[in-house]
Amino acid sequence: MTLWNGVLWIHLLAMAFFVGGQLMLAAIVVPVLRGSGPSMRAAARRFGVGTLIAVGVLVITGAAMASHHHRWHDSTLQVKLGLVVLVAVLIVGHMRKPNWHLLDAAIFAVSLAIVWLGIVVAG
Repeated sequence: MTLWNGVLWIHLLAMAFFVGGQLMLAAIVVPVLRGSGPSMRAAARRFGVGTLIAVGVLVITGAAMASHHHRWHDSTLQVKLGLVVLVAVLIVGHMRKPNWHLLDAAIFAVSLAIVWLGIVVAG
């Protein structure tokens, strides 16, 4: 095992938290806690903190791997980074308009596209 295997593992772990957490919220937490305002807000807030940490880890490890593997000029990586910016914009929009559930779906769909492109870039 090399250092870069470890960096990739940390990157994938952060991605799993971010995307898996969205799936958990959408499939289980929201339907169960719908209507129980304080509980729902507490769950969303806690996930939000974890998401910030995961995104920070993703940025650091992703930049390190792109530099190490000389991928900054890869067009697939450029599209992936564009989608990362789009997710950031959607998240800010969701923070301002938390009742706009279409934003939840858009964030999740774009996140899945980012995961797919990550597989393509790594291949």
